[in-house]
Amino acid sequence: MMTPQFAWAAGLSVYILAVLALTRFPYQWMIARGMEPIRAVYYVRKIVHMAAGGVGSIMVPLVFTDPWFPLVSGLLLTLLLYVAHASGWRFYWFQTGDNRNDVKFALMWALSVSLLWWLLNDPWLAILPALYMAFGDGITGIVRNAVIRKRSKSPIGNVFMLLVCAPLGWFIGAQADPAMPLWGLASAVVATVIERYEFGPIDDNILITVAASAVLLLGK
Repeated sequence: MMTPQFAWAAGLSVYILAVLALTRFPYQWMIARGMEPIRAVYYVRKIVHMAAGGVGSIMVPLVFTDPWFPLVSGLLLTLLLYVAHASGWRFYWFQTGDNRNDVKFALMWALSVSLLWWLLNDPWLAILPALYMAFGDGITGIVRNAVIRKRSKSPIGNVFMLLVCAPLGWFIGAQADPAMPLWGLASAVVATVIERYEFGPIDDNILITVAASAVLLLGK
């Protein structure tokens, strides 16, 4: 028989696949209005971050009782995105040939959520780095794309990222047992600062989740 967790995993997978498919339409709309294709790609990528990664993260502690389903689902999505790149059949409206950051996003989402859940025994704390990566980095990219009009690491994006991440860190940290709102806030600040950096193949998706996870583990 299909368990409730399996049903939720299947339903959320369908939802995320729908997000991946339907975000082609805002891309086409932006292109039709004369936007450069690469800027449209960056906008859509951040929409995917929030609509798929962000909503998916919030659902994890609401519908799952152990980390296995988020881990397996996230790894399957990682495989799908990697195969899309490797085969040449990319989701051209948010994937580009010069980087595979979307693959790293999915991989770090799966690993950070599941490992933190096991280590902290708290599904809400476990999703915090993923929320920073989805909503925080998402709004960062949108602001930079609108103001700088190209992919950049302008600090204006980090200002908006902190405005999103700080309340998340404080509120979710306060719900932990024992409560750790200051550590939650600290993880948000660290994630915001580290987002500005990339070291070769180690992109901001990796740095955000690893750094924020380290702060939460230290605080716990």
